[in-house]
Amino acid sequence: MKKNTTNKKQSVKKSATARPASVRGARTEPKQASFNSYPVSIYIYWFIILFFIAAAFFTLGLNVGNNKTETATNNVEITEEALLQPTDYYTMAKDKLVSGNITDAIADLTTAIDAGNATTEMYILRGEAYMQIADYRRALADFDTAIEMDSMNAVAYYDRALLNTRLENYSAAVSDINNALAAQTSNPSEVLQMRDLYAKRGQLNLWLKNYEGAVADYTNSLARPDGVINPTVYADRAEAYTQLGNYADAVNDYSSAIRVISEQIQGAVSTAERENLSGNAMNYFEKSAALNLALGNTTAARSDLESAYTIATALGDNASINRIQNLISDLNNQ
Repeated sequence: MKKNTTNKKQSVKKSATARPASVRGARTEPKQASFNSYPVSIYIYWFIILFFIAAAFFTLGLNVGNNKTETATNNVEITEEALLQPTDYYTMAKDKLVSGNITDAIADLTTAIDAGNATTEMYILRGEAYMQIADYRRALADFDTAIEMDSMNAVAYYDRALLNTRLENYSAAVSDINNALAAQTSNPSEVLQMRDLYAKRGQLNLWLKNYEGAVADYTNSLARPDGVINPTVYADRAEAYTQLGNYADAVNDYSSAIRVISEQIQGAVSTAERENLSGNAMNYFEKSAALNLALGNTTAARSDLESAYTIATALGDNASINRIQNLISDLNNQ
């Protein structure tokens, strides 16, 4: 009897133990059905969240980019170049012209002029720079502008006279020199000297075959106390005197030119400079010799040729040596 009771209890336990399994199985089906009904709504929810997160980061990125752009712009505005004033560019341009950097000098002057409130000096300096690179059209435009800004600027007139001389427009150059002389008289410029202005007009008159005007201008140039005497002024006046048939005064001027050259040779700092001065002196001796022959001064002519021969020998100028030797020979045979 006990065994049966035990078996029954075990049977009951087994059935009790087995029952929850069937119950769990029955309850599991609704859960599986419920799990399959949620995924779409959950994905949509997370998609919306992720979309707003991405949008937030995108907007933040734009702001950072704008800030970087503003920072970069601000950095450009405060560069050293941006702080330079037009007068600074003008000063830098002068230094560059002295060093031979003409292209950059023109660029600096253009920047200074384009910045506004350009001065007459800026246009004059840029015109001079354009002349150095043979851009005569732009040079003339700058000198014209400078004169329009200041009609009594002697430097602007003088520079334009030099430009017109290069263009072989000698009449216009003389007119500019006349205006430069008038401006220099009433409004003196430290960079110009009356001696040079008269000498330049004398040269122009010589080329225009106005020999009397040339003699007058060269005489005025030599009489001025300012500046250093240029031996070519004496030589050019001698040329004008020669054209007028005044050989005696021409000989005297050639002698004066040679005297000035002998003084300048003493202070010459380079061999090239000494050789150039010596070559000019040799040329003046030959011209003086020809004039002395025309005047009948054979002894003076021979002395001039011998001096020229000595210089030619010192220079090692064989062509001149042969030429002068022939002249001396011809003179001795007369």
